[in-house]
Amino acid sequence: MSQYFQIHPKNPQFRLIKQAVTIINQGGVIIYPTDSSYAIGCRLDEKKAAERIRRIRKVDKNHNFTLVCSDLSEISQYAIVDNINYRLIKSITPGAYTFVLKASREVPKRIQNPKRKAIGIRIPDNFITQALLDELGQPIMSSTLILPNDDLPMIDPYKIRLALEQQVDLIIDGGYSGHNPTTVIDLMEDPPKVLRQGQGNIDWLGVH
Repeated sequence: MSQYFQIHPKNPQFRLIKQAVTIINQGGVIIYPTDSSYAIGCRLDEKKAAERIRRIRKVDKNHNFTLVCSDLSEISQYAIVDNINYRLIKSITPGAYTFVLKASREVPKRIQNPKRKAIGIRIPDNFITQALLDELGQPIMSSTLILPNDDLPMIDPYKIRLALEQQVDLIIDGGYSGHNPTTVIDLMEDPPKVLRQGQGNIDWLGVH
């Protein structure tokens, strides 16, 4: 049975954040809130934890994980970003956007897009997520918490607990989240291409 932490959405309790990061560092799978919806994640180098996430979501080995990062400097460690894209990302983060970029050598091949050698990257605008990332010191390899046969992410921590407390190591209750996933922007295309319209507004970006 998983642990269940109620963490304040604007003033995260450091004691609980530290315990959550200990669980991640021990190879655990956690469910946590972001600025768009709840996510399920683990350490980047935990192959067994990633397989558990795939089983929970019932996705195959080609499923694209996202690296949830704390800031732009961390993005540049795991993805190749030119000056134009760097300015674009800087102008709209933190926020509910996922950027598809060419993966750097720091990213295991098993989580890259096999054809394009790409990885999804994002910087959420969420106090709990940022506190976790600050304490962890590296990205959280994540996937939107959408259960098999569902079209939308889970948003109710109580229902998440009922459905998944036997399958994960920690559920962080940060209150209700929104239904909309992130907006996904492919920055490997020129001009950038919107792959999914989600919560992040694109009206002023001039991309299609």
